[in-house]
Amino acid sequence: MASTYGEDASKSALRSAYEAVEMQLAPAHAERVDREVRTHFTAMATYRKTPLILAYVTYRNEYDTEALIHKAWKDGKRVALPVCDRGRLVFYEIDSLEGLHAGSRGVLEPDPKACSPIDEADFADSICLVPGLVFDAEGYRIGYGAGYYDNFLADYPGVKVGLVRALRISSNPLPHDDHDIPMDVLVSDGAVWKCKRAV
Repeated sequence: MASTYGEDASKSALRSAYEAVEMQLAPAHAERVDREVRTHFTAMATYRKTPLILAYVTYRNEYDTEALIHKAWKDGKRVALPVCDRGRLVFYEIDSLEGLHAGSRGVLEPDPKACSPIDEADFADSICLVPGLVFDAEGYRIGYGAGYYDNFLADYPGVKVGLVRALRISSNPLPHDDHDIPMDVLVSDGAVWKCKRAV
């Protein structure tokens, strides 16, 4: 595993190291771990009381959200996915994963012409699931994006949640910049813990 200190602490080196670990997971083991993450997340009081989940469609080795999105609908939640619009994220409510198309960065997005944008007033009572490949205990992450989520989260008033397999939690602090926004809560197959504030 790449160190999070010194010369090999670059985000790209860490990405490569964690992707290599991921390739060694047996599919059945990965499925069991992901189910445990989902169980811990949906047992949270914050999840039970929130009406709106800002989700994402999995890209590469991020936590797979498809089953969780279907669970949220079953639990009566509204679900929204982001569209990158001129460098910023706009969330659109969806009621199906059918009809998604590849956006400018190759990530699946809803069609803005076929669904409605979420009113920003609704963000205060929502959970935003934030994609990432690896997280640290302070809630910082390394992902595949270009800062779109950090720009969105800078003014986001709801609860920021990272879903992560325990093997992708760094025991050392991850490199981060002043504009990087940490999670409020991390949910893994082993635990749920608060990073920054009470939720």
